[in-house]
Amino acid sequence: MPKRERRSGNEAVAEAMRQINPDVVGAFPITPSTEIPQYFSSYVANGDVDTEFIAVESEHSSMSTCIGASAAGARAMTATSSCGLAYMWELLYVAASDRLPIVMSVVNRALSGPININNDHSDSMGARDSGWIQMYAEDNQEAYDNLIQSVLIAEKCRLPVMACQDGFITSHGVANIEILEDDKVKEFVGEYEPENYLLKHDNPLAVGPYGISPYYMEIKREQAQAMKDAMPVILEVGREFEKMTGREYRFFEEYMMDDADVALVVIGSSAGTGKEAVDMLRAEGKKVGLIKLRVFRPFPRRPLAAAMCKVKAVAIMDKAESFSNSGGPMFAEARSSLYDLPDKPYCINYIYGLGGRDIRVDDFYDIYNDLFEIIEQDDPGDVYRYLGVRDSRYEEEEQRMIKETYHPGAAREYGIDKEKYEV
Repeated sequence: MPKRERRSGNEAVAEAMRQINPDVVGAFPITPSTEIPQYFSSYVANGDVDTEFIAVESEHSSMSTCIGASAAGARAMTATSSCGLAYMWELLYVAASDRLPIVMSVVNRALSGPININNDHSDSMGARDSGWIQMYAEDNQEAYDNLIQSVLIAEKCRLPVMACQDGFITSHGVANIEILEDDKVKEFVGEYEPENYLLKHDNPLAVGPYGISPYYMEIKREQAQAMKDAMPVILEVGREFEKMTGREYRFFEEYMMDDADVALVVIGSSAGTGKEAVDMLRAEGKKVGLIKLRVFRPFPRRPLAAAMCKVKAVAIMDKAESFSNSGGPMFAEARSSLYDLPDKPYCINYIYGLGGRDIRVDDFYDIYNDLFEIIEQDDPGDVYRYLGVRDSRYEEEEQRMIKETYHPGAAREYGIDKEKYEV
């Protein structure tokens, strides 16, 4: 029987890794993912797994380890966060283009600078075009479940997978989750039996050759096709997992969407807070809903567009900035999925939660009211918005500080007359 246990998100992921028993784990610490290889190393030391655990000198090396191991025919895994993911950057593209089914737990944390160790999605969203499948967890249970499914998805698609969870919020927060029986997990993921690999002596091959111009585009086209083909595989694996656990996993979850007039699209742990706001507004008789996106790569544009078209106005929530002057990464993809549809909802973007900035039920409550106002006025206004940011240009305290210490650049920005102040 499955066991109900208290686990942090990092503990849950390490527990899943123990049950999977990968052949190789390349490990280097970085907050807030450090605990994953730390917990897993105790399983190695205690003989609970027979994994080759390789503690390396950098995140670049941990991904290099996984690439070498996977190319050689091993089941390889790792974990990282933030600047660690950035340090792997060139190798993310290598792993994906070599079609290596590596599974990496990404514990989302803001990228520097300025230096920040708290949660947002700037790390994995920055890597969204590297060719990795990306899945995001709302809570500890989903972090555990996603990692187990990631192994099968990666190996069926021959694509690497990032299984993402929110740093500190789920990674260090403790919750009751259901831990599956070891034998069921082992049966679910099965034995890894790659068709071709470097150490297969009867079929010698090269991995990662130089892609000359006449062939490079064909390789990229095959990668793109593999990402498209991953969509039915993700659903198939989700159905098999549901048979085993009773927990349903699709591209996204619809919450109170059947008769909703307005909705949010959100990713990660903020979905739980958003659901609380939905329940509160529903109690007031307001028809609101929420879509929690689980799979960001491949992007489920058609089913997501169909879900968004159930409402009259939708807010896309981005916990990362694209600096595109057009909104965040979620907004760009979700809004573009509506382009060809004749009857589409108003669509606005909120950038929120950067660097760990808190988002509360009241914040979601206000966003829903903004959506109702958009419907009433038949005008979306500015579709690219920031939530809860301080604007010092209009704060009296900031004005006072500028006046006390004259600075030419600040004076020009705020329209301060130099002659009125002592320099």
